[in-house]
Amino acid sequence: MTKSNQNDHLPKPHKTDARITLTPKGTGFALFLSTLWGGNAVALKAGLVDAPPLRIASMRFLLGGIVTIIWAIWTKQKVVPNKKDIKPLLGLIAIFIPQIALMNLGQNLTSASHAVIIAATFPIWTGVIAHFTVPGDKLSVLRILGTCVAYIGIVVVFMQDFSGSESTLFGDFLYLGSAILLGLGQVYRSNTLQHVDLAKVLMTQQVIGILAFFSLGLIFESNPWVITERLIYSVIYQGGVIAGFGFIGNLWLLQKYRPSGVAAISMTTPIWGVILANLVLNEPLQAMLFLGLALVIAGLSLSHWSTNRSVLKT
Repeated sequence: MTKSNQNDHLPKPHKTDARITLTPKGTGFALFLSTLWGGNAVALKAGLVDAPPLRIASMRFLLGGIVTIIWAIWTKQKVVPNKKDIKPLLGLIAIFIPQIALMNLGQNLTSASHAVIIAATFPIWTGVIAHFTVPGDKLSVLRILGTCVAYIGIVVVFMQDFSGSESTLFGDFLYLGSAILLGLGQVYRSNTLQHVDLAKVLMTQQVIGILAFFSLGLIFESNPWVITERLIYSVIYQGGVIAGFGFIGNLWLLQKYRPSGVAAISMTTPIWGVILANLVLNEPLQAMLFLGLALVIAGLSLSHWSTNRSVLKT
């Protein structure tokens, strides 16, 4: 199979790509979003005490959809796709639904600390995929080295004691699968947003997310769920803050800036996630956890520094 055939499933950006390297303002906003995303695994883990993973995903998208509709009305955005939008949006959904399912199912089996570190590796996969699909977004030797360092960090996290009830190897692997799909999704969304309006992409994710996870929950989950104050706060954070504001902000960044640069700023997310997991869920701060965290952040930092160097030379 040729290189061009391998990339046919991804929407192609315009030849004159309008995406730019992150500006200081863009970096600041990306950093703010990364801080919010650091609390997502913590909120999800807390909510899973009272509701099963697929059902809580449908609640998240229901609230996120409401936020998106309010935003679309406020900004006078069109949310109904055109005929030409259907194909790229179907491809997006084929990535997005499994990614969220693996994330929630994995979080049900592993700790929030493990989850936030593993999830932070998605820039590795974003960078590799962007190398083949995004003009000017190429892997350098330093970025490859950074990827290897971050991968060692994942291995260190996996090497911890998985015999406890709050952290299992299977859950970590499910979450890793979600991170890989998230990396693919970042590139796919960024390319799709060069052709399809942001509001249409976001609303499609929300509507299909509600329908898919509500149906999957009815079919596969018989566990009872209880409406508690903890579950309400969890869904508000996941739905309003992350699936609503977080997705809107992230898609705007991907529309305006190159995806690898946006992804690299997320290197701060696991720091906040580990701290919040300790403060909110009383998860232990172990030495091996910090070693894995440090390696992941070092690898992502090296990749991002390499990206900035290559841009300065052009």
